[in-house]
Amino acid sequence: MSSHGTQMDWHLIKGGFFDGLEREFAAFRVVADKRRIKKNEIVFFENDLCDRSFYLDQGSVKIFRVSLHGKEPTFFIRSPGEMFGLAEVVGGERRKASAQALTDCALLEVARDDFLTLMLEHPLLARRVIEVLGKRIRYLSEQLENVMTCGVGTRLLKLLLCLSHDEIAQARGGPVDVPVRLTQGQIAAMTGSCQQTVSETLAAFEQRGLISVSRRSIRLLDPGAIVDALSEPES
Repeated sequence: MSSHGTQMDWHLIKGGFFDGLEREFAAFRVVADKRRIKKNEIVFFENDLCDRSFYLDQGSVKIFRVSLHGKEPTFFIRSPGEMFGLAEVVGGERRKASAQALTDCALLEVARDDFLTLMLEHPLLARRVIEVLGKRIRYLSEQLENVMTCGVGTRLLKLLLCLSHDEIAQARGGPVDVPVRLTQGQIAAMTGSCQQTVSETLAAFEQRGLISVSRRSIRLLDPGAIVDALSEPES
């Protein structure tokens, strides 16, 4: 059973979407309900009515679609501190994609009308929504360009760097673990490839000393060298 944010005992991450917006985050928590979902549970389906937006407190969520051929291209992986389900809520449209938990998750969810009211009452929150949606559009544009112009190796390295952005900044040049554990099938869905090609490409990068792979865990051994590798001409 849901309860409002003022009664919560969770550890709420202050970074991410609400970084620097403590007052707005406090107002958000007042009208938010908490929700726990299990691994693989669907948060919402494509074409659902958009009556809620979500803040991810714990866990990982993938945003994906199912194609006519049964494939499931994955557009985003949402991590703690991020909002998702934003675009359609603001526009009042039906969902354009589905959201599924990759791990057990803890969410804060807010009704559409409450969120729109918060945006009207807190201009900095409205500005943050615009900034975040703009960045996501640019990310999708870059992904489309990558699929059209880059090989699988380049797309895979860019994905690993993107997923590990915050960890790389904190490590200051040292090895980092990719924070989201993905299957090779999920990586293939995010890079427009197939599982066999992803497996072979990961093995090749491991032989070069760029990464190490164990089960579903990937470590970037030298992020700087990976950046350098992206500047190399593709074979």
